[in-house]
Amino acid sequence: MTLMETASVTATLPALKEEQAQKFVLTLSCKEQAGIVQAVTTFLFERGFNIDEHQQFDDSLRETLHLRTAFSGSPNYTPSMLEEEFAGIASRFDMKFSFHDQTAKRVLVMVSKFGHCLNDLIFRWRGGSLGGELVAVVSNHETHRAMAEAAGLPFIYVPVTPDTKAEAERRLLELVDEYEADLVVLARYMQVLSDDLCRALEGRAINIHHSFLPGFKGARPYHQAYDRGVKLVGATAHYVTADLDEGPIIEQEVIRVDHTYGPAQLSTVGQDAEALALSRAVRWHCQHRVLLDQTSTVVFR
Repeated sequence: MTLMETASVTATLPALKEEQAQKFVLTLSCKEQAGIVQAVTTFLFERGFNIDEHQQFDDSLRETLHLRTAFSGSPNYTPSMLEEEFAGIASRFDMKFSFHDQTAKRVLVMVSKFGHCLNDLIFRWRGGSLGGELVAVVSNHETHRAMAEAAGLPFIYVPVTPDTKAEAERRLLELVDEYEADLVVLARYMQVLSDDLCRALEGRAINIHHSFLPGFKGARPYHQAYDRGVKLVGATAHYVTADLDEGPIIEQEVIRVDHTYGPAQLSTVGQDAEALALSRAVRWHCQHRVLLDQTSTVVFR
């Protein structure tokens, strides 16, 4: 073997080693008790894992501990194997827990006529900073077919009318299964989802609301904001629930404005806030940084 060939083989070894190391995330919530962190770290140490990142929040008001630990190591484990072996510890502390691998989560995006959030998600996905893998775009309008297809994404047109709403929602669930989507993102999808669909997508559907909730509801929110002389424009990314725009909040963004901003300028600023809040919420969800806590969330940034 020549010196050049030896150097080439040596250069590939770190890459192979990295490919072989499995990467996982453990998330858990339980009542505050002594010994929880020790139990987790000992469990991982005994199986040859290395902790890459650890965050926890001790909620003194609710007397609850929330924890997120990212770790890597043995290629011989799967999340289900880890969950089975961890069950004894979880039972001892009465934990609600999950193990996840760190493969990119598959994201299905729904959009109507406003394309700024979709455009931002595509940009971040193609740049590798979204944290998830876009797999398809579903819309009740044809407006953004060219944008989706230019990015190499399937575009599925699913029209919605009062008479076809139930059929359209059945089609949506079929598409979620067909594309094996881990997350559904309503990127300004201007249709109210039925209670049944909300329940079917519980914990895996994120919506962006054009307001720093609670705020101006109904049509023409930026005109309402202008009429009231607002000084902050905001947006709220939250999980979808049957209670319209009242799901657990993941992220909020606000931008300061003043009396010189008309409705069009407020709308432009608002769209920036929407894109920022939504992309962060999607990234944090895909990285298992969001833990649901009753009607609120704990977010490990």
